[in-house]
Amino acid sequence: MQPDGAAAAALHDGPAEEAVGNAAFVLALLGRGLRDRAVLRAMERVPRARFAPPEHADLARRDLALPLACGAVMTAPGTVARMLALLRVAPGQRVLEVGTGSGYVTALLAELGAAVTSLERYATLADAARGRITPDAPVAVLHADGLDWAGAETFDRVLINGAVGALSPAWIAALAPDGRLVAGLGHAGDCRLTLYRHAPEGCETGPPARLAGLVPGRALAL
Repeated sequence: MQPDGAAAAALHDGPAEEAVGNAAFVLALLGRGLRDRAVLRAMERVPRARFAPPEHADLARRDLALPLACGAVMTAPGTVARMLALLRVAPGQRVLEVGTGSGYVTALLAELGAAVTSLERYATLADAARGRITPDAPVAVLHADGLDWAGAETFDRVLINGAVGALSPAWIAALAPDGRLVAGLGHAGDCRLTLYRHAPEGCETGPPARLAGLVPGRALAL
């Protein structure tokens, strides 16, 4: 029996081939106008295929959103790159991430040098993400409702991995005075990347994006 595309790629994709494939992946993003060197370097070092569902691993290096368990979505890498470029993460910063999903963006944030607290409403996704992220990475993945964050900590950066109708006051309260918050503001599949900074800057609207809508509550059965 012949292996499917994803399995065949896994069988033949040794370290050299993986490096070449990751470099080509980054070059494709450059061709789409993405220029943040730190973000692109992180995306070259963190293979997206490791976080993609096995049946879609052969599509991991394409600029496509991929389906995850629990009805969630792995955001297209071009959108991820734009969000991280707006976030401007610096080494040593503390980041609150709402919506862990596959853990891919979480791993990219850690690769950029951040200490990450990531919130995921689905225990299934949170557990799987913990298993994919390098054990010594400065990352805590919590099974929690990110739309109702009640932590007392403040963060240098807040990243909302999804579309929301409005920014939660809790997220703004969690943001340090000179911090940056990035979210998709609008409806699921039809929103704009938005950068929020405390007054006087306020909200700055960025490019349109296709992001899944965030769902409130902590899932108890999944």
